[in-house]
Amino acid sequence: MPAPEMDDTTRTELEAAAFRRLVEHLRERTDVQNIDMMNLAGFCRNCLSRWYREAAEGRGIPLADPDAREIVYGMPYKEWQAKHQKEASAEQKAKFAAANPGH
Repeated sequence: MPAPEMDDTTRTELEAAAFRRLVEHLRERTDVQNIDMMNLAGFCRNCLSRWYREAAEGRGIPLADPDAREIVYGMPYKEWQAKHQKEASAEQKAKFAAANPGH
């Protein structure tokens, strides 16, 4: 079944709602580490915050990285790291290095 036709405003509203739900989900799933997301999906919370910042800048809205990260993490990044980030295992680091050479 093809996607229903919709106007640009409706599409943007639906995309925004999906984005907000994704951010909410990531805030709830603090057990999911960024390195795991990178290894499995090729992006993480930091990527999402960077894309948000880049979109803001594209519209002439200055947004610093720490502010964009706080939008995604729901708290300052350093606070999230202290509360939820675990040291990556050697296996996780090796998988990341193999999938992201030069990163």
